[in-house]
Amino acid sequence: MGNLIFAGRALLQDLLPTVIFAILVALKVDVAVATGAAIAISVAQIAFMAVRKMPIAPLQWASLGLVLLFGAAGMLAHDIRFLMAKPSAIYAIIGVVMLKRGWMLRYMPPQARGHGEAAQIAFGYVWAGLMFATSAANLVVAIVFPTLWPAFLAVVPTASKIGLFAIHFVTVRHIAIRGAKAEAAAQAAQAQAPQAQAA
Repeated sequence: MGNLIFAGRALLQDLLPTVIFAILVALKVDVAVATGAAIAISVAQIAFMAVRKMPIAPLQWASLGLVLLFGAAGMLAHDIRFLMAKPSAIYAIIGVVMLKRGWMLRYMPPQARGHGEAAQIAFGYVWAGLMFATSAANLVVAIVFPTLWPAFLAVVPTASKIGLFAIHFVTVRHIAIRGAKAEAAAQAAQAQAPQAQAA
């Protein structure tokens, strides 16, 4: 699940300025102040990583660029919906990365290998679909229901990922166990066949 962890870490890093922005929006803080705070936090994150000589992933640079672009547009238009739409771009980028066939296979536990590959590949696409769905939902809420956006951001993205992770884990585990049992039964039957013929 390394790619999921990577994506989750990137989302968490990106989420900090977005969460601060959402809190300020919920408190009805001035658009310029809320947007400026989000931009300042994003710039500070990149600066901190650069000073500490930490690797800065392309997604982090993209996130900073989107904050600056959407933040500037929001301040010029005096419309916070520009910055509310930023997470949609991040989710869409991650969704595109997750469309690579079999990206989850290398993260299967050893005991599941040989039995759960097809399900694991399928769930790679399901995760990509969730990212695209979250991207679209965020965009709709940001544009059509901006007053509900802070609550949406606080609940829906996290709850949907926790729910899908639980379904993914249980499903692949069940399929792998069932496949292993079927293989063991087939091997046992093959081992007994020569004995039956000899008798």
